[in-house]
Amino acid sequence: MGSTPDAVVSARRTPPPSEAVLRWVVPLGSIAAGLLAFGAFVLAIGHDPTEVYSTIYEGGFATAFAWNNTLLRAAPLILAGLAVAIPAQAGLVVIGGEGALALGALCASAAAVPLLPTLGAGALLAGALAGMAGGAAWFALVGVLRAHRGLNETITSLLLSYIAIAVFNHTVEGPLRDPSSLNKPSTLPLPPQSMLGAIPGLDVHWGLAIGVLACAVAQLALSRGTGGFALRVAGGNPRAALLVGLPVGALIVVGCALGGAAAGLAGAIEVIAVHGAASASVLAGYGTLGILVAFMARQQPLAIVPVAILMGGISAAGSLLQRRLELPDATTMVLQGLLFVAILAGEALLPRARR
Repeated sequence: MGSTPDAVVSARRTPPPSEAVLRWVVPLGSIAAGLLAFGAFVLAIGHDPTEVYSTIYEGGFATAFAWNNTLLRAAPLILAGLAVAIPAQAGLVVIGGEGALALGALCASAAAVPLLPTLGAGALLAGALAGMAGGAAWFALVGVLRAHRGLNETITSLLLSYIAIAVFNHTVEGPLRDPSSLNKPSTLPLPPQSMLGAIPGLDVHWGLAIGVLACAVAQLALSRGTGGFALRVAGGNPRAALLVGLPVGALIVVGCALGGAAAGLAGAIEVIAVHGAASASVLAGYGTLGILVAFMARQQPLAIVPVAILMGGISAAGSLLQRRLELPDATTMVLQGLLFVAILAGEALLPRARR
């Protein structure tokens, strides 16, 4: 008997068991390889890998204080990872999240501080929306250059990121500088009592919940929504998408803009919930680390949340490694870099594993 159309569609959408297994075995194997490589590095510099790993666990996850520190670092990483994952659904590798985050922080500060006397708490919402708009506009430019000029989005987003950071530094140290910020230039600060508060029961701001909600909405839209399906079709086979009438160029721009909005929101939350002003402290490498988070999560929005928490815990353990084992604080960056290289190697080997 012939297969029904529904059965054919279901078979096409559902990967075979071996394919589903490979999708997770290869990334997990890559992570294990990265951890082993880091252990070899630690051993080469004269330290016990077991002691280093246990210290990283203690600094990131062993106590309530460590968990609070971890979640504080994970909050911007969730949105930074989402900024990479959404354009990836359209087949794009956009890595300029640090620039979009910087512009988001700058726009949030420029919008929230003047509106605070008039709008009160509403100024924080205005700041968040301004940050999202700034990041979306910056990434949309990447999408336009890709869709209408054929420029590589990876290179374009990276170069635009440098420009955005330069604009951020110039504006913070020039037109929007707070005259009272002498040694550490910043914009005019928000009063501490007016900033975004903490989640009840946690010493972590509401930005964490916003990031988790954004990932849940993105996962639902990509897996169930018609727009998300169109985005994935355009990313999987642009020629076929054009043949069925999908606006591939517009989808590329929209996918980039949504990713930029996530990065801009991360920058805005850093201003309205953590630092109170736009300054060099906002640029802590979250946009860059978000690339690793997205790749480890295989560009799946919900999977970004646990991966961001893991990366946040590793980052939070850096100071404990420095105090207890006299290792540089940048040791955790070595671990993150090795994990990134291992993940990329695994992605390159995945087609061979399929064959």
